[in-house]
Amino acid sequence: MAAACCPPEPAPQAPADDETEVAALAKALGHPARVRILRILLEQEACFCGELVELLPLAQATVSQHLKVLKDAGLIRGEIEGPRVCYCANRERVRQLAALIGGLAEAPAQALAGAA
Repeated sequence: MAAACCPPEPAPQAPADDETEVAALAKALGHPARVRILRILLEQEACFCGELVELLPLAQATVSQHLKVLKDAGLIRGEIEGPRVCYCANRERVRQLAALIGGLAEAPAQALAGAA
């Protein structure tokens, strides 16, 4: 696979409300191929789209569309490098997703404790 080529991760943006963020990120991960792409990118520093196509049983155009959805959600980043685009996981955004999901698991316990 390719060496690291994506720029440093940008500073985290102030998120919208938690429900909106969880919904947007869940929608971006709402297809098994996108979950697989994110896993592949998290396993390494960088990856080129052409290499992703070799790892997935999908057409180039389909992989590109999935990459666009993940990029629009901020879960991956991409940088043009010559005739190719280098993609890598946005680890900070993935950490934000994990925190939001963790907050969902804690919310019922907090609600029950507040009701007592």
